[in-house]
Amino acid sequence: MIDLKKLINLSANLLFLVILTTPTKGLSDRLTPEQLWSLGQLSDPQSSPNGKWVVYGVLLYDINNNRSNRDLYLISSKGGKALKITAFKGNEFNARWRPDGLRIGFLSDESGSTQLWEMNPDGSDKTRLTNFENSISNFLYSPSGENISFTYDIKLDQSLIDKYPDLPKADARIIDSLMFRHWDSWHDLSFSHLFIATYRDGKVGTPNDLMELERFDTPLNPSGGVKQIAWSPDGLKLAYTSKKQSGTEYSQSTNSDIYLYDMQTQKTINVSMSNYGSDIEPLFHTKDQIFWLSMSTPGYESDRQRLIGYNFSSGKLSELMSSFDQNVTHLLPGSDGKILFFISQTKGTAQIYQYHLESRRINQITRGQHDYTSIQLGSNSLIASRMSMSSPTELYRVDIQSGEAKQLTFTNQEKLMKIDFGKVVSRWIDTIDGKKMLVWVIYPPDFDAAKQYPALLYCQGGPQSTVSQFFSLRWNFQIMASNDYIIVAPNRRGLPSFGQEWNDEITGDWGGKAIKDYLSAIDNMAEEPYVDQTRMGAIGASFGGYSVLYLAGNHGNRFKVFLAHAGVFNLESMYGSTEEIFFVNHDLEGPYWLDPKPVSYSEFSPHKYVQNWDTPILIFHGQKDFRVPVSESIQAFTAAQLREVPSRFVYFPKENHWILSPQNGILWQRLFFDWLDKYLK
Repeated sequence: MIDLKKLINLSANLLFLVILTTPTKGLSDRLTPEQLWSLGQLSDPQSSPNGKWVVYGVLLYDINNNRSNRDLYLISSKGGKALKITAFKGNEFNARWRPDGLRIGFLSDESGSTQLWEMNPDGSDKTRLTNFENSISNFLYSPSGENISFTYDIKLDQSLIDKYPDLPKADARIIDSLMFRHWDSWHDLSFSHLFIATYRDGKVGTPNDLMELERFDTPLNPSGGVKQIAWSPDGLKLAYTSKKQSGTEYSQSTNSDIYLYDMQTQKTINVSMSNYGSDIEPLFHTKDQIFWLSMSTPGYESDRQRLIGYNFSSGKLSELMSSFDQNVTHLLPGSDGKILFFISQTKGTAQIYQYHLESRRINQITRGQHDYTSIQLGSNSLIASRMSMSSPTELYRVDIQSGEAKQLTFTNQEKLMKIDFGKVVSRWIDTIDGKKMLVWVIYPPDFDAAKQYPALLYCQGGPQSTVSQFFSLRWNFQIMASNDYIIVAPNRRGLPSFGQEWNDEITGDWGGKAIKDYLSAIDNMAEEPYVDQTRMGAIGASFGGYSVLYLAGNHGNRFKVFLAHAGVFNLESMYGSTEEIFFVNHDLEGPYWLDPKPVSYSEFSPHKYVQNWDTPILIFHGQKDFRVPVSESIQAFTAAQLREVPSRFVYFPKENHWILSPQNGILWQRLFFDWLDKYLK
């Protein structure tokens, strides 16, 4: 028998040497871009069946070689030193405990394609279980231990060379319907299909023995993951999320459903067909009851996410917690079958809740200025990942009764100990229509109220995306504060965690109350004697970038500089070039050719106000951004140049809606502060 505790103690002196592999430049008491990108990113914690151990991933960026690598670690749910249990050249991820707790299955791309491996919990006896032609993903053990499930890309559509083999050098795409590209990639002619394979004594059935369940994509692209697939406790049913549409219909709809495959009858049923909105992330409570997350409004991707229950014996489907005016995420069944745990955002934070199935009582377990991002059952406790504006993600053990949290992992402890962070303060202010709005204010380290500081208005993306306690590699409030800026981050109209009414108020009103909320926030802060009203800027990405471009023509001389990343400039051209048409149909209230034309196009498009532009502006955009195409930023930069407004356009040919590579990320930060410092310091 392998003594895990002994191995972990032996690894104590080596752990932080392993984690601190990426060199940084000029360590100091202020956070730098190089330090930010050297921090380890913890993800996907999974508790052992007995709740005593947790396996999780840590991603580290190699700045010099401009790449990243993820390894797996093991830690006791009671705390102690973490043990690194994989060190392949590639990435290891999607770790899952075998139902008997004796082995851990995981995916690795070390061979060039992603395949399934297994190992002992201490990392010994690593064995490769699959050798398929293509990469697999979204791996799960069945609870019975007799099968595994995974997804595998299958080519269904013909390529150009398939259709015209006599033209091998022709280079074109023949497109007959919409959704030919999505987020950052063109349709690759393949579909992610769900398969079941037999599993016996550490061996997986051959490719010829695979059982194919689904010929449409599952999970959903681009952000769906293994949480959209679930086995029943007896291993006889497999539930999954799929959106059985294609082409133009797919681009206009959010109608995904929960499908249930029965291993005994080999039949599949749609258990959510009565709902025409989004249904995702199935979770079995018992072998006879399943839950999932649902949105009721067709075409609205940011509707309230509800908890739905379905009983197989009665065929009854019902909404649970119907009066709970918050989104439900990250479902977790309790060990006694009487409780569901979940995470929900509330007032700019994300907290853990429990729902009592019999009494229908809802309790908020945790409180505080942080975001919980995942939960697992531990030994008489919860194991949860948590972050804040002042800390990247770490694991915590949470007492279910008191909500008290004890930190388990210290992935970046040595680096963070050398850095001074600014204070994060919540501030409630009045909006122009008499409502209360939460504004996060982040102060520079060593803040001195007797001095005056430049201030940055942070405009959030989404648009329906909370300004919560996130720790970002790019829009990182602490690195902004470390450069001696006061950050003003409002939870303006259109953001979750303040009730669905507040969230919905942005629909068809992009340039209305949300923009006024931004101005209310910065005006409120400008009254403070330590804020220099002559040195204020506005920054943001996506809808935040749109907000900056709109403010550029409508800011009443408040700001001295603007910075927009991937912002929408012309709502008509955005409608005609984005990929998920349901998004613009809902948020802009339809296409621009309607009669009467939606007010969004006539009143809220930034390009309508270019004649007022007179303030320096920096614009970022990635070529592979298909949600907000790069042409939006090109139009904005062209307008600024022709208006003779000081302007700069930074174009990333290999980045998408985000900046994901280390050196591009560091360049982004350097240009960010070079531009702001030029006009505000």
